Amino acid sequence: METILSLLIGMGLSAACGFRVFVPLLVVSLASRSGHLDLASGFEWMGSDAALIAFAAATVLEIAAYYIPWVDNLLDTVASPAAVVAGTLVTASLVSDMSPFLKWSLAIIAGGGIAGLVQGTTVVTRGASSAGTGGLANPILATAELGGSLFTSLLSLAMPWVVVLIIGALLFLAGWRFFQRRPNRPVKA
Repeated sequence: METILSLLIGMGLSAACGFRVFVPLLVVSLASRSGHLDLASGFEWMGSDAALIAFAAATVLEIAAYYIPWVDNLLDTVASPAAVVAGTLVTASLVSDMSPFLKWSLAIIAGGGIAGLVQGTTVVTRGASSAGTGGLANPILATAELGGSLFTSLLSLAMPWVVVLIIGALLFLAGWRFFQRRPNRPVKA
């Protein structure tokens, strides 16, 4: 049961990585240092002073950059693969007591996959906002994404099963809306 709970926490934090790459890493570092989160063997470095300082600095820079219109779109090109890597890392750092092959397979598929899906959704939303408002509404999106990342990170530590259900429902809704908008193509005989 502990392994499933760790995986759920990792998946929730991975989803938060899709909103902001470094906010969940900072939360993991702080939670590890305060004793609220046990990291898997080999990932104790995430709770070190150096990691905490690095994650805090990166978080501040990332947050600030997303408030600059058009720089935020450029940052998305770097943040997209970084979110997948961060989601994979966060999930792997929490899952223990299983074979390394299974651990990393789950981390890549569940953690990296969820982070990539959430990040992809934010990229599409930001692109639409930039095209529709010339980037003027992007700071509003940046605030919502920051709030989403912080809320998802903290809720993942408190109630991970709720986060996974919410993220699953939102991704289902986004996929359903996407497929509803696609025009029907005539079938060629």
